[in-house]
Amino acid sequence: MISTRLHPDKQTAAQAIAGEIADLIEIRSKSGKTTVLGLATGSTPLPLYAELIRLHRAEKLSFRSVITFNLDEYAGLGPSHPQSYRFFMEENLFRHLDIPAGNIHIPDGLSKDAAKNCADYEAAIRAVGGIDLQILGIGRTGHIGFNEPPSAADTRTRWVHLDEVTRRDNSVFFGDLAQVPQGALTMGVATILEARRVELIAFGEAKADIVHRAMKEAPSAACPATWLQQHPRCTFHLDAAAAKAL
Repeated sequence: MISTRLHPDKQTAAQAIAGEIADLIEIRSKSGKTTVLGLATGSTPLPLYAELIRLHRAEKLSFRSVITFNLDEYAGLGPSHPQSYRFFMEENLFRHLDIPAGNIHIPDGLSKDAAKNCADYEAAIRAVGGIDLQILGIGRTGHIGFNEPPSAADTRTRWVHLDEVTRRDNSVFFGDLAQVPQGALTMGVATILEARRVELIAFGEAKADIVHRAMKEAPSAACPATWLQQHPRCTFHLDAAAAKAL
């Protein structure tokens, strides 16, 4: 089921989620365990990442026992491309923390064998015992990660073709729609649903309709975010604008 938590602004939501992540890291590290985080990109999680950096710098929260898996990466973009998600994560989070480089996992957009790269990604997640907490945004098509409709509940990490709505929405970062890749590598819906906790962030009136669909429509491949209704511990972090249709 999906629970909701309303926040007055993005910063308050970031502080709340970052606090949950910090508590999880500290509890697990005290017993000698790693914490496995699933991370998202785009503008939505930026306040959260800024707050995690602040906790590291000001409150000495260590990320040395943290392992991360990003949701997705554009096909055809390498780590030095300014719009690649590897570049995004390095600039906005990883290089500001003490997380070991070997603990960071992002799909390889330049892989010559996408199927093998995706299978290896799934194996790497299984090898560390699965994802403890997954951060999500939600796209206007209902995509989570880059699981565009239709995406079945049993899908795994794979190459996907990006919906034109998604490409247009993301073209603001590229400056030109023609520069936005046609495809991406993404965790599958089943991969996301296996995370022990899911925290989805959606702010602004533009997300109100898709938040309503995700929570109220029967789960189906036509709106992949509806599959989150089947997760035992999923929270939607919303502001009043994003929740206005509920």
